[in-house]
Amino acid sequence: QVQLVQSGGGLVQPGGSLRLSCAASGFTLDYYAIGWFRQAPGKEREGVSCISSRDSNTVVANSVLGRFTISRDNAKNTVYLQMNSLKPEDTAVYYCAADRATGCVITIEEYDYWGQGTQVTVSS
Repeated sequence: QVQLVQSGGGLVQPGGSLRLSCAASGFTLDYYAIGWFRQAPGKEREGVSCISSRDSNTVVANSVLGRFTISRDNAKNTVYLQMNSLKPEDTAVYYCAADRATGCVITIEEYDYWGQGTQVTVSS
């Protein structure tokens, strides 16, 4: 069974950090581009960042550029999203997703498999 299992969300104060994990089960992430998306209450889901399968090139949305870093550890079949300098507007449910492709784009329609989502709340 193909699954993406997420972990690492929670409540953090503004300026704090969190690291989200996305572990693949039932398939090998090596051949997949992985994206992170988020959806805030009352808003559409938006792309945050993605990492390609072959050369680990990354794409980062302007809203998180310089604060969020995506990385992958193929040996652990896991992709991470390191989130620093968090702001209240980063509050959302975060999703990872896998696309059977070499390059990556943060476009929802490209992705085949989705994680269950994890809540990130930035509040004092």
